[in-house]
Amino acid sequence: MDTMEHQPSTSLSALLDRLRERLGDNAVLTGDDVTARSVDWLTGAPCLAAAIVRPGTPDELAETLRLCHAARQPVVTHGGLTGLVHGAEASSEELVISLERLDAIEAIDPVGATLTVQAGAPLQKVQEAAEEAGLQFALDLGARGSCTIGGNIATNAGGNRVIRYGMMRQQVLGLEAVLADGRIISSMSPMLKNNAGYDLKQLFIGSEGTLGIVTRAVLRLQPAMPDTRAALVACPSFDALTGLLGHMRQTLGGELSAFEAMWRNHYRLLTEISGRHAPPVSTESPFYVIIESQAVDADRHGERFDRAFESAFEAGLLADAAIAQSDAQRDGLWAIREDIEGLVSLLAPMMTFDVSLPIGDMDAYVEHVEMTLRERWPDGRLVVFGHLGDGNLHLSVGVSSDDADTRHRVERCIYEPLAKLGGSISAEHGIGLEKRGWLPVSRSPDELALMATLKQALDPHGLLNRHKVVTVAARDDH
Repeated sequence: MDTMEHQPSTSLSALLDRLRERLGDNAVLTGDDVTARSVDWLTGAPCLAAAIVRPGTPDELAETLRLCHAARQPVVTHGGLTGLVHGAEASSEELVISLERLDAIEAIDPVGATLTVQAGAPLQKVQEAAEEAGLQFALDLGARGSCTIGGNIATNAGGNRVIRYGMMRQQVLGLEAVLADGRIISSMSPMLKNNAGYDLKQLFIGSEGTLGIVTRAVLRLQPAMPDTRAALVACPSFDALTGLLGHMRQTLGGELSAFEAMWRNHYRLLTEISGRHAPPVSTESPFYVIIESQAVDADRHGERFDRAFESAFEAGLLADAAIAQSDAQRDGLWAIREDIEGLVSLLAPMMTFDVSLPIGDMDAYVEHVEMTLRERWPDGRLVVFGHLGDGNLHLSVGVSSDDADTRHRVERCIYEPLAKLGGSISAEHGIGLEKRGWLPVSRSPDELALMATLKQALDPHGLLNRHKVVTVAARDDH
């Protein structure tokens, strides 16, 4: 139901009327159509924006931003809403620009191995389009059915196969973005090698929509790898875990596509304790890993995969292993690692963190965090998993409360130790609103100043995803 506090101001009503005239009535949502939507999947909090604008083309998005810029109207971009750092939150004074109608696969070039796509297309749609062309889009993460390419670009998403293919940044050959004043910056080059001046697309990759809104992209595709092998193994120690990583890199070489570690607290909670998954191997080891390898030649690949595990057993790097014999079994192994819904229900109210740090420091870091949390919340629970080969850990914390004071004290336990390790408070989820205050842990004053300079140059009135990542004083001229 509409309330007086959500009624748009006269100037905003006039802007919405102009947007309806330019884009059509169905492109502008207000009232219950706005509050019925949530701003993220984790909290389910309702959208509080004054309206949601849904442009159907890049030109319509540019027109929307031109009108908003003229009216000094702040906007927040919405993609698949799978983020975890409150990057999609919008106040009643802001408009949401949803890219849900910009979801077309525009072209596939099998010879050049590229795919041109609009930013609102879900990741899974892109993966399937690449597969139909006999290729693959390498980025993959658990939210593949919901997250969008624009969101993947805006956060420089990582996922499960970074160890082989790199972050989203490595998958983007060209992109198009709309600046705060409505100008379209089109760097849609399909070329892998392009040193013609500044690589402007890099400004927008990982900028979380604060410098411009990505509308289209040229994505790099990879050869299809029809044979996939996977195993879940138990390691007797952290030294064995890191030794196994080096061993698999050496024996499998470029075929190693995933090395996903789970601490015992994660593996045991989602199997033995909760009963949500049958444990493929005993729950008594301190560390577990899902290892995945992809190749073209099934027979030779299978032999290499089996030999890699045989030699790992001989070297004492494994305590136990379950090797998937079918796609269903492989999916079952991954289900343990990707059961975020299970973690949310078991740790509620859950606080999530994604950090990166040198691999050799991970064991001591986790022990320190666990000890600190236990001292302050004896009944609390810490669950750890991550993309070990990429130096990325995900930590989930449940301490029976997530009020602002409790959250800040938990954040101190997680973030402060990273400073002396040269770690990052965000490996792949971004900064949003949630981590902005902790950004100095990972960025120097000079780096923060340069970020502010870029923001001021491209969005001088602070209209795009304001208060997210970095805040600068808005210029007040008209």
